[in-house]
Amino acid sequence: MSVSMSVNSASSNELRRGALGVGFIIFFVVSAASPLSVIAGGFPIGIMLGNGAGTPALLVLALLVLLAFSVGYTTMSRHVTNAGGFYAFSSRGLGGLAGGAAGVLAMCAYNILQVGLYGMFGGVVAGTLSSVFGVDLPWWVYSLLAMLSIAVLGYRNIDLSARVLSVIVIAEYLAILTLDVAILRTGGDSGVNFASFEPSHVFSGAPSIGLLFCFAAFIGFEATTIYGEEAKDPQRTIPIATYASVLLIGCFYALSIWSLVIGVGVEKIVPTLLALPDPTTFIYGMSDHFVGPGLTSLIRVLFMVSIYAGLLAFHNSAARYFYAIGRDGLLPRQLGTTHRLHQSPHMGSALQSLIAAVVVLVFAALEADPILQLFAWFSSLATLCLVLLMALTSAAVLVYFSRHPELRLGIWRSRILPGFSCIALLGVLGIAVLHFDLLTGSSKLLSYGLCAVIPVALLLGVVMAARLRKLSPERFHALGSHKL
Repeated sequence: MSVSMSVNSASSNELRRGALGVGFIIFFVVSAASPLSVIAGGFPIGIMLGNGAGTPALLVLALLVLLAFSVGYTTMSRHVTNAGGFYAFSSRGLGGLAGGAAGVLAMCAYNILQVGLYGMFGGVVAGTLSSVFGVDLPWWVYSLLAMLSIAVLGYRNIDLSARVLSVIVIAEYLAILTLDVAILRTGGDSGVNFASFEPSHVFSGAPSIGLLFCFAAFIGFEATTIYGEEAKDPQRTIPIATYASVLLIGCFYALSIWSLVIGVGVEKIVPTLLALPDPTTFIYGMSDHFVGPGLTSLIRVLFMVSIYAGLLAFHNSAARYFYAIGRDGLLPRQLGTTHRLHQSPHMGSALQSLIAAVVVLVFAALEADPILQLFAWFSSLATLCLVLLMALTSAAVLVYFSRHPELRLGIWRSRILPGFSCIALLGVLGIAVLHFDLLTGSSKLLSYGLCAVIPVALLLGVVMAARLRKLSPERFHALGSHKL
């Protein structure tokens, strides 16, 4: 029989319950996926390095794998409602040592991704303001200004952040969908067709590289369970928000990339991108051609705002991991407390901001490129971490439900789909490690040096959990079991 502990905490040690409905949680996770920044900044590179016009088919494949993962993930969320997400699920399914490893890896992943996004934000804003308004300031100035505002929002109550994100996400989707409709209505370069889904294009070029970019584009959707303790009716809200987020992100990406391929032509998409000095400007040219400069100007602004939205969402995720793991005793207990007024994980929020500030200032002092180095290195590493965490979670779901036959769950939800997603995600992870230098755009030596962060984080988590087992066996066996 598993150990379960219900914690009756004081109000100073609880997140703000009932603050988030389905809609706000969807806004958080969709904004974490940064849809506009992915379409404008990530996919042009993924199309060039991957399988070109066949990219939309790979997006559908990634969507199916992540839907399979979501089945076990959301089923587990009905039995483990915890702000620790991957950490809590791994603890309850695979044991405290595995939970400690997953917890430290998750903290690394969200902090690394957050810091990398500050590089992209600073670089994009500096470049845009310089070219449009002639304002020339160092990239790190914009990064630090964004960091200050996000620190304030993260410190305050969570529904304030949710309201900010809801407006941003709606504007992003409407802008890109306007371009999609305009392309499809005119027929693009050679008429509306489904050549992107033909085997000759799906398996052209390097589909394994294209698949990595597709999985990276979904990063952020998994954060639904992190908000379980703050959700209204989490048993219902979290599964709905997870499925809705995966489907919304996947269908939006597939439709938009397919539309862009039609707009420029199946055979012309890769040569067109290769001819551009900066592939991230591709969407601006498409917008100018099919809609007009008004939409292009709006997309330029929303591109910057989209990155900001991702920063805010990942900041909230990182802060909640600090909180959940600190509350359980693996980290200093101060991190496991919440603000007495806002009921936010304010100490975790402050620590995340401090880490980001230090790393950004170090890269600024080294005069590193904010996008090609800070963002490319850190976001690629975070993707590896999160794919591994999803595979571990799928394994945890399998083990957890095999130990609890009394729950009487169907074999598809408890065995087949979690097992399939675990194997598929481990396959994606293997491909990612083999081609990690292409993802980072750096040397093999540096790329695999970055990869070394993963086993170090896992080992540190095991050591921390083993220490807690020695000092307090009761707390160790209750890791990840904080319940509402």
